[in-house]
Amino acid sequence: MSIIAVVGNKGGTGKTTLALNLGAGLALRGDSVVIVDADPQQSAYQWRLIGDADNGLPDVVAAAMGLEKTVRALGEANEHVVIDCPPSIKAPQAEQSLRLADHALVPVQPSPVDLWATTQIAKVIERLRPENPGLRALIVISQLEPRTTLSRLMPDAAAELDLPVAAVGIRRRAIHRHCPLEGRSVFQAGKRGADAAAEIHQLLRELLDHG
Repeated sequence: MSIIAVVGNKGGTGKTTLALNLGAGLALRGDSVVIVDADPQQSAYQWRLIGDADNGLPDVVAAAMGLEKTVRALGEANEHVVIDCPPSIKAPQAEQSLRLADHALVPVQPSPVDLWATTQIAKVIERLRPENPGLRALIVISQLEPRTTLSRLMPDAAAELDLPVAAVGIRRRAIHRHCPLEGRSVFQAGKRGADAAAEIHQLLRELLDHG
């Protein structure tokens, strides 16, 4: 069983999008998976409610309160639990998730402000190391636009932080905006979602198969 926490320190990084699609990708691998929406805004939970039974999304459990008890119970019945954390490392649910998690994914937009915000997450992870020495954290550069100078420089800039950077980035794609409206994952979007789905599969391989 693995617990994957998707953690951010500001809004707009694609955190919920990443959490939902990770869960969908894990389900396609044949694994049992559940998503825990620990964000009081409940965006992941609402996303799941929109779709039908064939939308490719695993079950989403709203658990902004009682997070630890919920995650441990779900972990006994599933191979993976993906936690969508609030967009602030100061939120108690974020720190609780990092205490429980085997993996922490930190989506970061290609901007200096996002990098500065991520330094706070790195400090919290380091502080929690004695309690959770097995936690593996990985920065995921999100909303990449390869033609921009900032996006091209982002991997090197992120490497200056105290957390490793995923080899694959998540590009800015219109399909990521459409899927919540349709209540589905990129894996159920046909050709429109093929490139986005490939990025999620690559990230999962890096996270679970080579760690």
